[in-house]
Formats: sequence, C-alpha cells, structure tokens
Amino acid sequence: MTSECSPRFLASDNTSGICPEAMEYLLEANRSDDLAYGNDLWTARAADRFREMFDYDCDVFFVFNGTAANSLALSAMGRSYHSVICHELAHIETDECGGPEFFSNGAKLLTSPGANGKLTPEGIEALVTKRSDIHYPKPKVVSLTQATEVGTLYSREELMAIRAIADKHDLRLHMDGARFANACASLNATPAELTWQVGVDALCFSGTKNGLAFGEAILFFNRELAEDFSYRCKQAGQLASKMRFVSAPWLGLLESGAWLTNAQHANAMARYLSEGLQALPGVSLMFPTQANSVFVELPPSAIEALKDKGWTFYTFIGAGGARFVCAWNTTVELLDELLADIRDVIER
Repeated sequence: MTSECSPRFLASDNTSGICPEAMEYLLEANRSDDLAYGNDLWTARAADRFREMFDYDCDVFFVFNGTAANSLALSAMGRSYHSVICHELAHIETDECGGPEFFSNGAKLLTSPGANGKLTPEGIEALVTKRSDIHYPKPKVVSLTQATEVGTLYSREELMAIRAIADKHDLRLHMDGARFANACASLNATPAELTWQVGVDALCFSGTKNGLAFGEAILFFNRELAEDFSYRCKQAGQLASKMRFVSAPWLGLLESGAWLTNAQHANAMARYLSEGLQALPGVSLMFPTQANSVFVELPPSAIEALKDKGWTFYTFIGAGGARFVCAWNTTVELLDELLADIRDVIER
C-alpha cells in the first residue's frame, strides 16, 4: 500500500540538514573571494584547528564523502598485493561498492566476525596467521569503525589491545570515523585519546553525519603515509576547486564546539528512544545503544505498518530488524510520535 503520509526521517543522520554553526561559516566564506584548490585561509584555519583539537601535528585533507575518505586513506596505507582486515559488517566491506579495492589497485578485504560489530585481537590474528604463502594477500592494515555499524563502541582498552596485536604483526591501523564525534561524546574521551594515543595511524572523520552538507576530513597521524596524498585526492576527483566551501563549515563545527554538542544531542535522543522502546511490549533491542543509532527487533507486520505511516528507517539487518538513527536536530516530539505509532501498530 502506498502511504499518503508525509515522510518522517529516522533512517540516517544523512537525512538531516545543515546545522546553524556550519551554515554561518559557509555564508561568511562566501562574502569574499579566496584562493582555489585548498590554498585559501579557511582551509588552513580548519586544518590548524584539527591539529589543535587532536593535540598532534597531523596531516589534514578534505574530501567530499566517506567512501572517498576511506578508500583513499586505505590506498595510501598499503600496496595492491596487501590486504585490509575489517569486521564482516564494516562499511568498507558492505557499502562502498568496492571502492577500497579499486583505489588500492586490488588490495583485498579480509573479514572477521565479532560480537556487537567489533573486531577482536583474536579475530585479527586468526586472519594474519591463516596463511603466509605467496598466494595469500599479505595483511597490512586493520580497519576499525568507531562507532561501529551496529552503534556500539570500542573502548580505549579494546583499541589498545588491537594496537598491540597490530604491532605484533606489523599492521597499520585505520579508523573509519563516520560517527567518531558520537564516540567521543559517549565515551567522554578526547579525540586524541581515541586516535593517536591508542595507535591509530589514520582517521576518516565525518562531518556530513554531524551537521555539514558534505565534507570529510582525513587525518594522518603517521605522516609518512600521507606522502603524495594530495595527488591521490586530485586523481580521484576529490580536490575541490572551491575548497573553502568544504573547510569553512568544518571550521564552524570545530570553533563553536558544535562537533561535540551535535553528537551529544544525537546520542541523548538515541538513549531516549531506546529507553522508550524497551518499555513497549513485543519490542527488543538487537544491540546496546551506545551512540546515536538504535537497532530494534519488531514484528514484520509492525515494520510495514510504520512505513505506511510515513516513517523512514532501514531494515538491512535481517528479518524483523530495524535501525533508527538520531541526528543533531532530532526532537523529543518526533520520537514520542514514533513511540506512540509503534505502540499503536503492535497493539493492533
């Protein structure tokens, strides 16, 4: 049945608009001309602000989207005959259309299972030691997603344990930070504490999911890996001619602190929704709610009824599974409407 209801968006934090802080800086950058191709003052200020926030003299690059960020970063961290170890649910494995393999000229992704969407040192070592012959793509990189694809988080202790196994086998550590800000907010940790201080070599930090229209930042803490990286960006069509319109909104997030307060709000809304769902009969959470995503198991008939009511959400996690994602602008009123509709369709 086709619904005539207006859509109500909780499918992804990508459906949200531009936050006021980012818009303010975007408009300010538009007041005057500036140099092209990242040579402008806005891009320099944003890069310096990242270095200040992470307390590290890292190399910073800006690209349009997350697939480009992950694919290009990984291509710089290994060679075509290497492999990248990731979780079986990792975005680079399931949702980037072979981008990491394409941009690395053939490096293979090796996947491992793990509870709550997380890699373990044991799982990593099993793939590294599985084979050592010339016919097997040599493991070179471990890729972690923080927060994970199922909304869970790696603790500092878990990250350090993975760094230890990476050191044992001479592996580099990449972090897909599509919801990195949400992880910092939830763990009450500084960006440094969740990256270079636990041995992360490169971070792809998303702004799109946290209040920007577009734009991801790639930070190399292992600066040797960033050699000629600007050429990779150019060749891949990721060098914006008017780069200031990517970097200025980022600066708005960083200077105002909205990068964190936006994430704190989204996380709080997810907790509110999670608590409300657990109070409903016939509803059970699939994973702990630790960031801004809520995964819940609903009767299939309830899922269809909610879609008929105009609710947008993903069901890619199996029969009966639904994902709701909160954003910087999600309201309690919206979530109360959702909870009321879920109660209604279940009781019916």
